[in-house]
Order: sequence, then structure tokens, then C-alpha cells
Amino acid sequence: MHRRIRALRLQAAGLTAALLAAFTLAAVPAPKPTPAVAGDLCGGRCLDILPPGENGNATLADILGNRVFGTRPAHTDDQLAPYANLAAAYPGLTDASLRSFFNDSSFGVPADQVASTSSPRSDVTIVRDKATGVPHVTGTTRYGTEFGAGYAAAQDRLWVMDLFRHVGRGQLSGFAGGAAANRQLEQSFWQAAPYTEQELQQQIDAIASQGPRAQQALTDAHAYLDGINQYINESYQGRYFPGEYDLTGHVDPITNAGGIEPFKLTDLVALAAVIGALFGSGGGGELASAQVKAAAEAQYGRSAGDAVWSSLREADDPEAVQTLHDGQRFPYAQPPADPQGVAMPDAGSVVPEQLIYNATGSATQSTTKAPGVLPGNLLTAKHGMSNALVVSGRYTDDGHPVAVFGPQTGYFAPQLLMLEELQGPGISARGAAFAGLSFYVELGRGQDYAWSATSAGQDITDTYAVPLCTTDGSPVTLASNSYLWHGRCLPLERLEQQDAWAPTTADSTPKGSYSLVMYRSNYGLVTARGTVGGAPVAFTSLRSTYRHEVDSIIGFQMLNDPGVVHDPASFQQAAQNIDYTFNWFYADSRDTAYYNSGSNPVRAPGVDPGLPVKAEPAYEWLGFDPATNTARYTPPAEHPQSVDQDYYVSWNNKQATDYATAGFGNGSVHRANLLDARVKSLIGSGRKVTRVALTQAMESAALTDLRAEDVLPELLQVIGTAPVTDPALAAAVQKLTTWRSDGGQRRETSAGSHTYADADAIRTMDAWWPLLADGVFRPGLGDGLFAALTGALQINESPSGGQTGPTSGGVSANESIPHKGSAFQYGWWSYLDKDLRGVLGGQVSGPLAQPYCGGGSVAACRTVLLTTLKSALAQTPAQVYPGDGDCSAGDQWCADTIIQRPLGGVTDAKSTWQNRPTYQQVVQFQNHR
Repeated sequence: MHRRIRALRLQAAGLTAALLAAFTLAAVPAPKPTPAVAGDLCGGRCLDILPPGENGNATLADILGNRVFGTRPAHTDDQLAPYANLAAAYPGLTDASLRSFFNDSSFGVPADQVASTSSPRSDVTIVRDKATGVPHVTGTTRYGTEFGAGYAAAQDRLWVMDLFRHVGRGQLSGFAGGAAANRQLEQSFWQAAPYTEQELQQQIDAIASQGPRAQQALTDAHAYLDGINQYINESYQGRYFPGEYDLTGHVDPITNAGGIEPFKLTDLVALAAVIGALFGSGGGGELASAQVKAAAEAQYGRSAGDAVWSSLREADDPEAVQTLHDGQRFPYAQPPADPQGVAMPDAGSVVPEQLIYNATGSATQSTTKAPGVLPGNLLTAKHGMSNALVVSGRYTDDGHPVAVFGPQTGYFAPQLLMLEELQGPGISARGAAFAGLSFYVELGRGQDYAWSATSAGQDITDTYAVPLCTTDGSPVTLASNSYLWHGRCLPLERLEQQDAWAPTTADSTPKGSYSLVMYRSNYGLVTARGTVGGAPVAFTSLRSTYRHEVDSIIGFQMLNDPGVVHDPASFQQAAQNIDYTFNWFYADSRDTAYYNSGSNPVRAPGVDPGLPVKAEPAYEWLGFDPATNTARYTPPAEHPQSVDQDYYVSWNNKQATDYATAGFGNGSVHRANLLDARVKSLIGSGRKVTRVALTQAMESAALTDLRAEDVLPELLQVIGTAPVTDPALAAAVQKLTTWRSDGGQRRETSAGSHTYADADAIRTMDAWWPLLADGVFRPGLGDGLFAALTGALQINESPSGGQTGPTSGGVSANESIPHKGSAFQYGWWSYLDKDLRGVLGGQVSGPLAQPYCGGGSVAACRTVLLTTLKSALAQTPAQVYPGDGDCSAGDQWCADTIIQRPLGGVTDAKSTWQNRPTYQQVVQFQNHR
């Protein structure tokens, strides 16, 4: 499987014909005894899971076999069913049955479970287990260990690694095809992290000067690349490389002409930029916030409008669920009482920066028949990631902490992450890492501890209004490409990427080309232009981690080193060396811990991080140096952190009191409430918490509709203030009431039924939610403010990705991705909750500045709710779930399903919806060094 079956390469024209291949077995090294591994102190109580399967490489013959006969290479999807089956089985879960839904993540492989043993060098051994095919890499030297990590990564994820090094450079279309989605994706990444090849190298050179640990990391990376490139050479010569190279025209399937480009260090920087942009940044929504503020002032007047804007922003909402709940305060990015240097754009003046130039051929077409290898809006559509449930040993069955945690990185085939175990000098870990960056385990376990992360998203990105100028005395316009920097008129730096593509077997998009152009100033990348007080400006985005994409390598190296991490303090020290915005969680046999990482810039006094700022020295980050994009950062002691709190939960929610949230909508109702309520109940029940109980809490939340649990009770309370006389409405209200009593879950009637219990109520809620938001808020907000608010925060994030409600202009927060699993992160849940409680006369901390539903009248509000409910009931199932290329119209269960988005030629079955991490650990360590 990993020394692939050699296949006679087939002509592309034969893809739809019968499978024609001749197979001969590759030479298999003689089996060796299972290598000795470092001490494992988890006592068999560490588990993990990563669907669909470890094997992400398929030859052309494998791909054709999948298309024609439905066959799959071994370990392609063997973790998908256990992952999916937990949804139906979790109520009856036992300690013994946990292993039916998770892998044993103990170190090493028992002798009778060894599937294969290979040694690509004399100083490293790669053992793969029978159960999942995970590579267990053991090196006698540091170089050999990292070489083996690279070799195993290429075996399992070579095509994915190649895709993402091209995504990170804005070069996906030329590599994988000109499909509209491919172009949209490369455009969004070029906007977020454009670099010249020299600048990628400069980031490597910069880290090389940061001391022995950084130098070791680069040595490790070189060895890792050597392993990747040896596998590329061997698989090319042996003709068992991924078949996608044939289908995209990089290798001729008959003659083997062509090739696979070797990997180099700058590729790792490009890959890191992708991961950082997707999962480790925060802020940057200041223009959208300003447009909400301006619209609110236009609707209500300046003073009342500012109060409305502030209440909708919910920067530090007192009702928001927090990861730290012991009274800790960590002030950061708070809106000042008297903001200084605010640069409000003139109404209607903002225009997005032109990105595409010189489009030819199919580049002028916005849609294509070919779907693309990834969702085009993978970066631009807001999506939440990851959760964590960690309970102190004071409340567990055996006195040792329990953790159930992992990242939500989407669902792809093969997965963006891969599993591995690395054992060698200074390295001892098992877990998951992003393909192409797996020279260290990024989330996983060590000898006597485990760690994981959720995306934090605190504000490390600011928007500056940079005055435009001319050097020849000509009038300044929005088209001017020079800007003022400390009194000097400097030219904007032009960063250009040329992309061209031609049709292939994999992507039929006709020939086309274009140039992607970003302009850069000392204040960051130009994202839009407009006027402030009538003067032309460029609005720029300045991210603290830009030009520092690989600096976090040191923190990950430390997490893998058993000589470094051994307790909460050393764990937090390692996490401090990660610049991206993550919430880090830790558990060993004695303690739990938490730390929020990120390069948090120190802003000038009075600057509001939630609004565009004047590009003047007085409002720059303190200590800002544009040559290196460095500044003063908040010291580690000012980052949210904790040791041995009774429990921790995180689902991309607010971290701590006074730690302001970037963006809108992090208020009284958040999906983290689902976790917090369940874990708090476990703690408060007096029963000892077990791995099973915590897993059940996670899965119960994973199947629950947040709206049903936290907003529907208030909707029903308002409706119930008088009898419902309309029979259809009364029946719908009864079904909604029953669904809420049943737990408000989106769960099959039985495993594999493909039909939800309470299906009618679920469909009603799906149809009702966007109508509710519109009916309740538009009359008070007015069309302008309502539209601006949908540009800052999407109304809904349903499991199907549908029922979004109205969008605003060409760019809206209401973008969605279907079949992605993650749901209920972004939406107007808090707005409805606070407003309805206010209407009902309840106590509301941090209320909205104005009443909305029925203008604050219970009777009028009830009329709005029933009117919108009636409109929802009039929608057919096909209207609520309109269908797509994977599901027929009206198929509710299918619309919600998780689909492992194929990144290559092999596809996987749909699975029932769960709102759950992609990679997940269940751990309870028994001993400590």
C-alpha cells in the first residue's frame, strides 16, 4: 500500500473505460522486530481518531479502481465509520467500547500488530500498524528521525502537500487546473499572504539567527525535506506515485515523462502561511465594523447609533461563556471610551482593491464545469474550528485529569492532517500534524502529557487608512499608487503572481491566464480604497504574523521534546513560542493547564482595534518596524492562562474577562454554551467524571442544534403568552416544543436510517431562522444597517450551509460551505436571545441598545414570530434544502451530511452530521515521570 503496487500508466482518455492495469508487487523489506520506544505513561488510556483514513496516496490504477469498481486502497477510509458511528452509539458508550470509536494511541506497535517495517535509511525505521496504517517512526539519530517523518509524510500525503505549497504561493490554478474554485482560492490566499520567493527565504534566514533551538529546527526541516524528496524520487522511478500527477498532466501515464518537483525550505514557509491564515489569525474586520457604525449613526443619530453599534459588536459581553471562569482578568484590545485616530470611511466610498489583471481565455469566466480541488471560499467564508473539554483530576474517577479535545480542520479526502508517531533523540510524541509540516507532531501526546488547541482569533490584525499621494504634483485620486509614510511620498510595492492553465483530464477548464496583483505599504497590504473626509486613502491590513510564518516552529519543537515539557509551567513556556492565535490545553496525570498564544501587538493609547485607524505615527503599534514587521507585543503574563481550573471548555469562544473579542456576535449564546452546560452539570452532579462521560458530553453537544437549546425556549415563551388558534401554527409549535423536550438534537431515528427524529421541527427551525432575523430586526435596524450587519456577521450557520438569509453586496459574511460539519459558530443567536429576554422583561446583562422584536411589545413581538413562522411553514422541503451535486432537493439528512471533500481521485461515503473536531483525542494519563 505504501510501497505502492506498480501500475501500468493509462492514457487519460482511458479514464472512463474499463480498468486496464498490470500489477506486480514491489519489493518488501524483511520484517524486523518492533523497535523499542520511549516510556508510555498513559497506561493504555490514550485514544485518538482522524477520519477518513491515514492513507492519502492512490496510484492512477487505485483511482480508476475507485471510479469503476468502488475499491479503495487500504487505510483510505477505515477511520470514517468509527468516527461516524459514535453519533448513534454515544448514549450507551462504555469504557470498553470507546475503542470501537477511537484508535489506541499508545506508543509503539505490538509485534503481532505490525503490518510493515521499512528503513529508508539505516538510522530510521518506519513501522505501520495493521489497524490503521499509521507510521510509527523511530530514529537512532535526530536526522534519521526527521528523515523518516518526511518519508512517511510523502507516502501518505504527497499530493496534498503539493496542492498546498501551490495554494500558499497563489499558484493553484497552474498546478491543479483553472476551475473557478481553484482560482477563487488562490486569489484569497494571495490577498492574505503574498510573498516573493526571496521573502519566503528571508523568513528562513531570520529564524536561523534566533539561537540553537531555531537552528536545530532548520536542521530538522532539512532532514524532513530529504525524506520527502527521496520518496518522490523512488516513487517516480518505481511508478507508484499519486495518480493525480497523471490526471493533471504533470506526468505522462504511458511514458512517465514529466516529473514531481522536489520540495525545498521555502515550500514549508508557503505551507505554514496557509495554515496560519486558515486557523491562526484574528481581527481584520475593521472596515465592516465601520460600515455598521456608520449605518447605525445614520439610522439612530450619532450618540444612539454608537450605542447600537457597540451593543451589536459585543466586544466584551458580560454574558459570553468564557474558557477562564475563576475571576481572572486579562485586559486586551478593549474599545476605549474616547477613541483616538479613528478613520471612518466616507459613506459609499469604499471599493475593494483590484486583484486580477490581464485576464485571458477562461479567466474571464466566473463559473466553470470543473468543481476545483477545494472550496473556493475556504479562507473567506467564516468557519469555526476545534473544541476542548478538560476536567481536573479532583473530579474524575481515578483522580487523574480527563481531556477530550481536538482541532476542527474541515473534512477532506485525504485529510489536511495526518497521524504519526515520532521517536528519536529529543523527540517523543504521537498525534496529528498538517501534511508537509509534520516534522513535529503539532497536536497530540508525549510520554506523560497531551496537548491540543482551538483557534483563538484574538485581534492581531489592524486596518489603517493610508493617505494616497503623487510624486509629480498631479491630483491625488483613488488610482494613485503612492502613499504617505512619515511625511514622505513613497511608491506602493507591487507584488505580482502570474498564473496560467490548460485543460487536463482532471480539470476540463479551457486555457486561460491572469495576473494577481497586491500592493503593499509599510502599513500592510492594500485591501480597499476610499475616502476619509474627502481625501483618497488606501485601506491596508497589517497582521502581526505577516513575514513571520515559520517563527512558531520553535514552540512546536518544544512540545515534542520530553526534556522540555514535563508540567504545566513548561507547557505554557512552549506555547508562548507560538505566534499564531490559538488556545492551548494540557493534561498530564496530575495537572491541567491552558495558555492563549499569539503575537498580540501593543497599540497606541486610545486606538480602537475594532475600527480603521489613521496611518500616522501617533497611532502605530508601539515599537513598530515596517522593515521586519515587528512591534512590541504583550508579555506572556498578560495572555489568558490558567493551571488546574476545575474544568476548561473551548469552542472558539471568548477566553477571559476583559479579553476583547475581534468581530461581532460573541455574546450570550455561543456554541461553547453547549459544552459548558454539560461539563458544568457533570462537575455539579457529584458523580465522578470518566473518559466515557466526557466523551458523551462532547457528542451530545455535537448533535445539538444551538438554536433549539438556547433560543427556542424564549421563542416558545413569547408565543405562549396567548393561545395559538391557527391549527397549522399550533401543530408546528407543538412539534417545536416536543423537539426541545427531546433535547433539540439533529439525530437519526436509528443508526443508518438517514431520517432525523423530530424531522418536521428541524425543517421548520431551518426555514424559520433567517425569516426570524429579518422579521425581528429589519424594521428597527432599517435596510441600510441590516445590510451592513449581515456584512459583519452572518445570520445563520446551519449544518447544511443553507438558510443563510439575505446577503449584502458582493462580499457578505453570509458565505457558506456545505457539508463541512462545523456549525453554529457564527450567527445572530445572541441578538435574538438578548432581545427576546428583554421583551419578556427578563434580566439582561449587556443588553442590545434598542428593543427590536415588536418594538419591545410582547404582543407585537408574538405577531412577528407567528407571521414569520407561517412563512416558514409555507416553504417546501425542496425550498429549505434545495439540493446540490451530492444530494437531491428536499433530502434533509443528506443536506446536513459531512462529506470528505476529495482533494484527489478517491472519494468517500457521506456520514451523518456531527459538530465535532476532525482529529480528536481522549486521554487520561496514569503516571508521571
